[in-house]
Amino acid sequence: MKYSCGHENSQQLHQFVISFSESDGNKTQVTEFVLTGLTNLPGLQVPLFLMFLVIYFTTMLGNLGLIFLIWKDSHLHTPMYLLLGSLAFADACSSSSVTPRMLMNFLSNNHMISLVECITQFYIFASSANTECFLLVVMAYDRYVAICKPLLYPVVMSNIFCIQLLSVSYIIGFLHPMMHVSLLFRLTFCKSNVIHYFYCEILQLFKISCTDPKVNMLLIFIFSVFIQSITFMTIIISYSYVLLTILKKKSEKGRSKAFSTCSAHLLSVSLFYGTLFFMYVRPGSGLAENQDKIYSVFYTIIIPLLNPFIYSLRNKEVIGALRRIINT
Repeated sequence: MKYSCGHENSQQLHQFVISFSESDGNKTQVTEFVLTGLTNLPGLQVPLFLMFLVIYFTTMLGNLGLIFLIWKDSHLHTPMYLLLGSLAFADACSSSSVTPRMLMNFLSNNHMISLVECITQFYIFASSANTECFLLVVMAYDRYVAICKPLLYPVVMSNIFCIQLLSVSYIIGFLHPMMHVSLLFRLTFCKSNVIHYFYCEILQLFKISCTDPKVNMLLIFIFSVFIQSITFMTIIISYSYVLLTILKKKSEKGRSKAFSTCSAHLLSVSLFYGTLFFMYVRPGSGLAENQDKIYSVFYTIIIPLLNPFIYSLRNKEVIGALRRIINT
């Protein structure tokens, strides 16, 4: 997709948003970028703004509403809902790191973003996504203990142990992207200041780097494969044991309740890991690169929108808590 707002305007904008600093030789470094967004078609800017505004409002309402409900209703003060509230918080952070800037760009002619803002946006989103990987593992383990070892559940999944698992998830989730952020500072940007994307996605920064980003790309690939594969396999193994235990249950009611809870978890896992694998693990190709924006919109905006409803709509305890709040 080419950045085209008229040849003269494009040149003026390009000159306006580049800040020059001293560097080796006669090279100049870009310290500010232009985000081209989802599309350059003027007629689509307002409709897209309205659509994503509704999506963002619904996302915040769903995730923050779920957090409030879990905090307010004492019946939901259990490890499972503590984990669900933490996932909702990660989703809210993930969406908020990308959507507000994108909404501003739909209505503004100034799509400029500084290097510091760009890296900050990437860090917040990457931290939220990494944390979500580990939260989904903890949630799978919680369901494994609850269904496969029900008598041991109160002992194993105590509130203290649950908080410890959450703390580890957030610590790893926020530490891992720091490595990639620190390596970004070894890159220089002098080819172009135009990022053909709607947010500062790290692979897009590599494309406009004057410094060879092979080390950065290799580490992204290695850590993405390692983290996504290990966490995904752990989740699959946990739910395999859960599924076998559910099938052995004699009670139709108990089997239905357990399957309903786990199917929601598995749907969320499939959506999340499916798009991440496509973005960061699969080999690059021209066709795949043209689809990156679709994948990115899905895991940055659509998944945070869907998650609170996936986990809540068929959950009788959450619906019961909502009714109690409304009736008080």
